[in-house]
Amino acid sequence: MFEKVKKNFGFGCMRLPMKNDEVDYEEFCKMVDTFMDNGFNYFDTAHGYINTKSEIAVRECLVKRYPRESFVLTNKLTGTYFQNKSDIREFFNSQLKACGVEYFDFYLMHAQNKEIYEKFKKCQAYEQALMLKDEGLIKHFGISFHDTADVLDNILNEYPQIEVVQIQLNYIDYDDIVVQSRKCLEVCNKHNKKVIVMEPVKGGNLVNLPLDAKKYLDELDGGSYASYAIRFAASLKGVFMVLSGMSNIIQMNDNVSFMKDFKPLDEREIKAIHNVCDVFKKMNLIPCTACRYCIDGCPQKIIIPDLFACLNTYNLNHDWNANYYYQNCLKTSNKASMCIKCGKCEKSCPQHLPIRELLEQVAKEFEK
Repeated sequence: MFEKVKKNFGFGCMRLPMKNDEVDYEEFCKMVDTFMDNGFNYFDTAHGYINTKSEIAVRECLVKRYPRESFVLTNKLTGTYFQNKSDIREFFNSQLKACGVEYFDFYLMHAQNKEIYEKFKKCQAYEQALMLKDEGLIKHFGISFHDTADVLDNILNEYPQIEVVQIQLNYIDYDDIVVQSRKCLEVCNKHNKKVIVMEPVKGGNLVNLPLDAKKYLDELDGGSYASYAIRFAASLKGVFMVLSGMSNIIQMNDNVSFMKDFKPLDEREIKAIHNVCDVFKKMNLIPCTACRYCIDGCPQKIIIPDLFACLNTYNLNHDWNANYYYQNCLKTSNKASMCIKCGKCEKSCPQHLPIRELLEQVAKEFEK
């Protein structure tokens, strides 16, 4: 079905190497070359990634440097960039131009949940995408999804033309009652849909582990913390692609080293993962993946994920340095206490976090 896809590991282009506020093209080119040289060829972007800079970076560092048939490129239709049916084709054409390509291998209806799906239906977005597929401008049609399994089941029943579903899945969220990774995966398997995994290391949280969790993985055979998280996702039934948002060549070299000749987790590694999960369950951490969707609409310009990271650092280590991190954040952000509780951030949060309430906790800890 997807013959052009070479391996089960993809380059997610939401977190690229940065120099000041711009994508570091020199570093990104090195990463693209390493990725391609090791036999991988799947790249994932979206218009809003890195403040609309991701698509351009993909064009400059991948598309202009490699034959089109040598790589697989996924893009997405995001609800914030169209208001009616007639907007969709114009936006799609602008994405083709931004990426410098004549077609997308995969095109996903982005960040689908119950509310966003209703807007897509009203604007006939799915029908528009399927027309683009009929014209050869899209090779494969799918969705990226952030909601409960019953909502996913409904979408797949209404649009059996969907070929792939991109879901958040990692060993911490697997049985989470909000994210419902396991249940969503089971729905995809029931409908025989191939699964693309996003956030396998949960925005870096499964690399920066608490000390009590690290010891279980340190007792294994020397793999990086990221390796166990990514291999966990890739080991599951129905998963055909796992994305990693690598932001430097060191992360790239590590990731390709264990995915080049992929091996599923063995029983000993699975037991260690379960022990790590038990550690996380006992901790009071904010499950933010730093996707930064919440920042775009914030009228107070609060860099919410960074402030949450400060509180997590404090709760992990009870380290007074977290106060310094918080003060550093305030150089580019308003204080947590300046939240006006408009709720825009919560509507855009894929994790369904009670952001307004959590910002109160941040203020309580750091603005004494």
